[in-house]
Amino acid sequence: MSGGASQFSARACPARDCPLCPRLAAFRADQRARHPDWFNAPVPPFGGADARLLIVGLAPGLQGANRTGRPFTGDYAGELLYATLAEFGFARGTYAARADDGLRLQDAAIVNAVRCVPPQNKPLPSEMAACRPFLGAALAEAPRVRAIVALGRVAHENVVRASGARLSVHPFAHGARHDLACDDRRVALFDSYHCSRYNTNTRVLTPDMFRAVFASARAALDREA
Repeated sequence: MSGGASQFSARACPARDCPLCPRLAAFRADQRARHPDWFNAPVPPFGGADARLLIVGLAPGLQGANRTGRPFTGDYAGELLYATLAEFGFARGTYAARADDGLRLQDAAIVNAVRCVPPQNKPLPSEMAACRPFLGAALAEAPRVRAIVALGRVAHENVVRASGARLSVHPFAHGARHDLACDDRRVALFDSYHCSRYNTNTRVLTPDMFRAVFASARAALDREA
């Protein structure tokens, strides 16, 4: 069972003052000066390395995970994500948009493709590449993972690249399933549009569309149980 404290090693978690992306480091420093009470550091995974489901997002939101220190916590995307995880048995407790709300993940973990908040929520290709080894390490350190849900195209592409597969063979499409080889195991990758307020307000993504993706992931894991 996965809890709130990360069980991933330092290989999967950038240091608080990670210097790999100068633009992100400068933005992080500016936010620390503006908001000294915020987390303002690379956001570590939420959940345990013993999980069978891994959810991969884009990057911390400025007033979400960058403020609270927990993925998808403190902004709208977390409301839909954590409610859906609870519905399918991947979370327990009450989500209160705080890292200390007592919410726990069950057989699931969450990580972002880029660990530091980017300006305008848009990481550069070079920043994704610099952070990808941490995603690769998270995949390697979670040997029980059999299903991944990628939230958005950027998350999908980083998962595919981190697994060593080719994007041309695995194009992003909401609701799609891809079978990847991660180390010595097969992992099912499920694609979803990102659960951002913009996508839900414009009906690009509806709650039912989002639930359907997690229903597929749950069914795949139940078949393996």
